[in-house]
Amino acid sequence: MAQSTITNQLGVEGMTCDNCVRHVTKALESVPGVASASVDLAAARATVEYDPAEATTAAMASAVKEAGYTLKTPV
Repeated sequence: MAQSTITNQLGVEGMTCDNCVRHVTKALESVPGVASASVDLAAARATVEYDPAEATTAAMASAVKEAGYTLKTPV
């Protein structure tokens, strides 16, 4: 059975530098079901590819909050 992934853009608040980008990326990629995350500091946005059967926006928001930032949806 093939996994189905979707890509979603999520706003991120609280980032001020490249180190913040690395923390948010690592937090998002730690969520089970997230295949990849790309974080754009200037746009304050994360593009996340994930399997919706495994990962939820709530789980991603929780991981980002634990890292010290805020995930907001929609962008």
